[in-house]
Amino acid sequence: MKHIAMVAGEPSGDLLASRIIRGIQAQAEATQFQGIGGPQMMRCGFDSRYPMDTLSIFGYADAIKTLPKLLHTFYGSLGYWKKNKPDVFVGIDAPDFNLRMEARLRKLGVPTVQFVGPSIWAWRYERIHKIRQAVSHMLVLFPFEVSIYEKEGVPVTCVGHPLAQNIPLEPDKAAARQRLGLRQDVPVLAVLPGSRRTEVQLLAPRFLQAVQHLQRQNPELEVLVPMVNNRRKAEFNAILAQYPIQNLHLLETAELALSEQPVAWDAMEAADALLVASGTATLEAMLFKRPMVISYVLSPLMKKLMAWQSGQSRPLTDWIGLPNILAQDFVVPELLQDEATPEQLAQATHKALFDRQWSQAVAQRFLEIHHSLRLDTPQIAAQKILEVANGY
Repeated sequence: MKHIAMVAGEPSGDLLASRIIRGIQAQAEATQFQGIGGPQMMRCGFDSRYPMDTLSIFGYADAIKTLPKLLHTFYGSLGYWKKNKPDVFVGIDAPDFNLRMEARLRKLGVPTVQFVGPSIWAWRYERIHKIRQAVSHMLVLFPFEVSIYEKEGVPVTCVGHPLAQNIPLEPDKAAARQRLGLRQDVPVLAVLPGSRRTEVQLLAPRFLQAVQHLQRQNPELEVLVPMVNNRRKAEFNAILAQYPIQNLHLLETAELALSEQPVAWDAMEAADALLVASGTATLEAMLFKRPMVISYVLSPLMKKLMAWQSGQSRPLTDWIGLPNILAQDFVVPELLQDEATPEQLAQATHKALFDRQWSQAVAQRFLEIHHSLRLDTPQIAAQKILEVANGY
């Protein structure tokens, strides 16, 4: 029986990891999975020793505040795996935590696989040296990443993106609206201010004020806001009390127990457009062929810390949103920092909601990218993880 240790640090990683677990189970049924994960992984039989939300932090400011809990989780996990060595350790995203864990475990003779590498092509390319030391094999999601790791001597396999297999090429907006009890003849906007506390605090006020602008022009506008957990819901509701809007639907897993897909996917599929924080959600929205406005805001302290740590005042790429990075073009707008005003967000979102010709052109570009990412990710990743676990 194989013992596979895994760590996922946030909802997007939980979903990715669950697909990989099912892929491994299809090839090696007698496999135990244990580590740090979320509800999607646990539904596959994963034994989570610590709550995943412990790792759902962003940058140094959050890390400092949660340092005692992080240290307890890190050294508790490391101590357990020293005594109970897994056949392979698989880190799912969360590079700050996982690369440190992988470096320690690899020195102990445990082979390591990192699934989803840090965005070295955008920030802090020098991290490649730590990756080379910590990771036995890198699994990357996007074809353009392969040449980067090959050039640096890191074993690498492009597995495609599992979401490209699990999200349909042709989403069904009408069915999604029926599941959510929404009218078919009204405009619907999905608002996703992020899954981290800092993101919600910085983006939700701007997003809600933008929606207020939109609803003054279009009172029938329905707004969907999926919540990743009760903690984020409480934080969002506190902000919503300051910036109330009409026709708002907070979506939670319990409300959609009969749906097999995450609540964020139901929101994306039902929506005409999205107002969304930069991150994995933008990739999911792209796969649902939805026009979107991408935004992100860093606190002054976080901005200074990132610039100090990376030696960069901006990313190495011309874009921050994954849809634009994959297209190598500004297919959808990005409003960042001082540009992310409620007025500008509202203006860009209005175009995404009501400019049908532009929306159709965006959907066509997204369909082309979807095809390029649509590999059998669970099978490819599972096979490579099992090869590393078996020593070949």
